[in-house]
Amino acid sequence: MAPRGFAGPQPLQPQPPPPPASGIWQGKMLAMGALTGFSVLSLLTYGYLSWGHGLEEEEEGTAARAPQAREGPESSSSTTSQPHIVFILADDQGFRDVGYHGSEIKTPTLDKLAAQGVKLENYYVQPICTPSRSQFITGKYQIHTGLQHSIIRPTQPNCLPLDNETLPQKLKEVGYSTHMVGKWHLGFYRKECMPTKRGFDTFFGSLLGSGDYYTHYKCDSPGMCGYDLYENDNAAWDHDNGIYSTQMYTQKVQQILASHNPRKPIFLYIAYQAVHSPLQAPGKYFEHYRSIININRRRYAAMLACLDEAINNVTLALKRYGFYDNSIIIYSSDNGGQPMAGGSNWPLRGSKGTYWEGGIRAVGFVHSPLLKNKGTICKELVHITDWYPTLITLAEGWIDEDTQLDGYDIWETISEGRRSPRVDILHNIDPIYTKAKNGSWAAGFGIWNTAIQSAIRVQHWKLLTGNPGYSDWVPPQSFSNAGPNRWHNERISWSAGKSVWLFNITADPYERVDLSSKYPGIVKKLLRRLSQFNKTAVPVRYPPKDPRSNPRLNGGVWGPWYKEDDKKRKPGKNKVEKKQKKPKTKKKKHRKKGQFPNCHTALTRGQS
Repeated sequence: MAPRGFAGPQPLQPQPPPPPASGIWQGKMLAMGALTGFSVLSLLTYGYLSWGHGLEEEEEGTAARAPQAREGPESSSSTTSQPHIVFILADDQGFRDVGYHGSEIKTPTLDKLAAQGVKLENYYVQPICTPSRSQFITGKYQIHTGLQHSIIRPTQPNCLPLDNETLPQKLKEVGYSTHMVGKWHLGFYRKECMPTKRGFDTFFGSLLGSGDYYTHYKCDSPGMCGYDLYENDNAAWDHDNGIYSTQMYTQKVQQILASHNPRKPIFLYIAYQAVHSPLQAPGKYFEHYRSIININRRRYAAMLACLDEAINNVTLALKRYGFYDNSIIIYSSDNGGQPMAGGSNWPLRGSKGTYWEGGIRAVGFVHSPLLKNKGTICKELVHITDWYPTLITLAEGWIDEDTQLDGYDIWETISEGRRSPRVDILHNIDPIYTKAKNGSWAAGFGIWNTAIQSAIRVQHWKLLTGNPGYSDWVPPQSFSNAGPNRWHNERISWSAGKSVWLFNITADPYERVDLSSKYPGIVKKLLRRLSQFNKTAVPVRYPPKDPRSNPRLNGGVWGPWYKEDDKKRKPGKNKVEKKQKKPKTKKKKHRKKGQFPNCHTALTRGQS
């Protein structure tokens, strides 16, 4: 395995002193410390860590009762040296939105698992859905898969490039059963793009980025609406029973574990839909959050409470069916929270969709009996691409020496507290994002066009160019004294011509002190690093909308529509006839399960 990019980044000397407000940093502490304030804040929240619904006995709720265990799995010990791998990905969970980061939303399961495992407090993902998922499953940056720009839209003939060997494919090579439950969002326009063709033995979940939690119905635009719940390669009409997706996905995980032999290794990728909008949750989860004034925050809190209970039930199932003692549970959010949709990244700057810390610094931890140093905090640099080589190595798999990855094996960093092999992260280079009006080659010292949206982290330093996105600090919305006045006081407006920012993230994790004018030499070095990375980039894959994607032409279901023959067939009468005939043969199948009156269902269930 060869990490892509550079043989070994050179130290960016001299290191400047931190901003005056951070006078406690000394010598090597600068390299090891990060977000000390968060750690202190976390300690203040431990008082209520009592499981609430502990692992000792199962509560009613998230997934009702798990299937009955086979004869004797509880007492059977696993004979495989390969660990069971459970990767849980939450959707749009903000950095603050976990109990141990000071949230008012109680997450006893997450808090307990993290406290008994290793908390990742210098952990980065991508600012939006598709990029994070693609980097997890390939170990490669966006610039090396062509997914540098935005997300994969439902109507685009686009998916994770087929020439990328995925994590489940590598795990299958060494005997793993591989199962995915939840949100895919890596494209589906061709059958070859579906999860079952990318390494998963089974798939149960949604193909799109969002949808109704109960009806599993999604409108991408007026007239482009369809059903989005799949079991393997077919629409899961039999499961269309109005069950809330968080609970439904948990039931499926329990069923998989109940039917699998714990003596054989399993990889479970659980990509929950929660807490992405639309903001929906079963009514009982609102009980403890009536006092939250902000309605979106209240709904979000209920969704997160349900998710926390779901993860408790997954952990119970791992124990009940004999997997837990040889398991590695990894928890991660896919990007920062969206304040307008109830999330909170306070006191980090920015939000989902931005390259400020609030968009890319994530909640993450590892929980496992196999960890050597449990109950610790890891402040070493970790990125979502690192899971690919780390998990393949743990699974006793192999990675060809000429494979160009951007991830690193960081298991010893997490389990034993060793230094991370990672010293930099390319957050992204997006050449087609809206250009900064005042960016230029001159502003980039002739090294880089600062109109281009990009962000990079090297050791303590973070550089942003172009338009990095919404840049406010948004205080917690749940407190009455943190209303509009407080919010407006945190807003900032950059002077005209600003297209470069430099921060010492170790000393200034909240990105309040721009050092670009003070350290132009560091700026130049990071710009050169950006330029080097850019030379390895592949062309952006972001095709225009394809009208054949309309679910009306596919029995009312979102699903593969592209056929190789279509591109050879000339437009004309045959194509028109095909579009007219296809719906007639499939409408009955769609209506068998009932009509969807419209796609504005976000406020129809479980709201308060």
